[in-house]
Amino acid sequence: MSRLRSLARTMKTADFRASFSRETPAVRQAESKGVDSRLEDGARVAVVGGGPAGSFFSYFLLELAERAGVRLRVDVYEPRDFSAAAPQGCNMCGGIVSESLVQALATEGIGIPPTVVQRGIDSYVLHTDVGNVRIDTPLREMRIAAVFRGPGPRDAREVRWGSFDGFLQKHVRDRGAELIHSRVDEIGWESGRPRIRTRDGKLGTYDLVAVAVGVNTGALKSFQSMVAGYRPPRTTRTFIGEYYLGDRNVASILGSSMHVFLLSIPRLEFAAIIPKGDYATVCLLGRDIDDALVQAFLDSPVVRECLPPESYAGRSSCHCWPSINVSGAVRPFSDRVVFIGDCGFTRLYKDGIGAAYRTAKAAATTALFHGVSAADFETYYWPACKGIGDDNRIGVLTFAVARQVQRIRFMRRALLRMASVEQGKSGERRRMSQVLWDLFTGSASYRDIFLRTLHPAFIARFLWISIVSMLKKDGA
Repeated sequence: MSRLRSLARTMKTADFRASFSRETPAVRQAESKGVDSRLEDGARVAVVGGGPAGSFFSYFLLELAERAGVRLRVDVYEPRDFSAAAPQGCNMCGGIVSESLVQALATEGIGIPPTVVQRGIDSYVLHTDVGNVRIDTPLREMRIAAVFRGPGPRDAREVRWGSFDGFLQKHVRDRGAELIHSRVDEIGWESGRPRIRTRDGKLGTYDLVAVAVGVNTGALKSFQSMVAGYRPPRTTRTFIGEYYLGDRNVASILGSSMHVFLLSIPRLEFAAIIPKGDYATVCLLGRDIDDALVQAFLDSPVVRECLPPESYAGRSSCHCWPSINVSGAVRPFSDRVVFIGDCGFTRLYKDGIGAAYRTAKAAATTALFHGVSAADFETYYWPACKGIGDDNRIGVLTFAVARQVQRIRFMRRALLRMASVEQGKSGERRRMSQVLWDLFTGSASYRDIFLRTLHPAFIARFLWISIVSMLKKDGA
């Protein structure tokens, strides 16, 4: 009877795998040689890092394993407490969840609750030195979520909001993962399987280790020395600051809009002020952001117009200088080890949480349905990473074009004018508004955004408005 039950479970797993993904000739050939590195009943999986990438991976692995009839033990190692305010529970992120990701999570059964969303973003306001324009969400729905990765900044008067990362962790625990509040210092090997050592000296041997530690930790260097061929992504420094304004002031000054700034400040690629509960989050992205650049931004007349200096001068509740990726990792996998999220591949500047979702799901699907060898990850996981990397190269070109627009006054006027006209006409094809919305919110790929700018109607309209703006006396 036990053999019959085992055979039935094997057939059930095989049927489910076949319905979920197509087996390629390469896989069939490998299996014909007796090579099978799939996760079987009783396999142990370690996830190093309990942020979004680690939580998504754990969630999908356990969800798919349950549907396939495979029992797994998943241990999530995360030293931080995401229920604690300030640095103890913070994951150093601007905290914008794009509309496309909100929808994708909903289809996965992960609905972000109102207690986690500090404020629903239904529009953004583009600020320039030649004026500003409010651009509503294309479908006029409040679908972008402004969240804190922990429960709030250092001086939070009261914890009124839930932690986004803590919310994801709860889903993982509900699925059966074990959360271990320990820091992993190294990965070694024992009998061909990865072995984890924590800072307090505990050891564990696993069939698979998923590394999701981000790029703001020294632990990544020790993992690099243990995994042949892996090289971490190149990074640059950014700035994130939380400023207490009070709920009433946030509502009256910022409203339910993300405020984006198109300013000609060297090394600044993107700047935004995001309303969150009682706080305004200032995000500056670019090349090696430093104190001088932050001050140049805060001193800009355009920023002072939007946010009076007395509301933030010298009074940041929390601020940090996190590193973000400007390239992908080299070979983010080996036998029984896979790197996901920021320490593998993520989207350039925007929608890092969305990229964590995509890479985590691809890695979990590969491990369960194909195997945990380097060849398996290269065949089935690597294409997801490569897709993000290819899109990022188009993103570099897109931001280079945006920099040129920032530098030329009449082009800034043309961009603003084109978006303003579109917003003022009902039924108007909002080509510029859609491009700007997706560029600033991360709701579409850079490839899709760039291709839209090549549409003849977009080019003709923008060139005409640019010529008119250039010929105007005040546009010179």
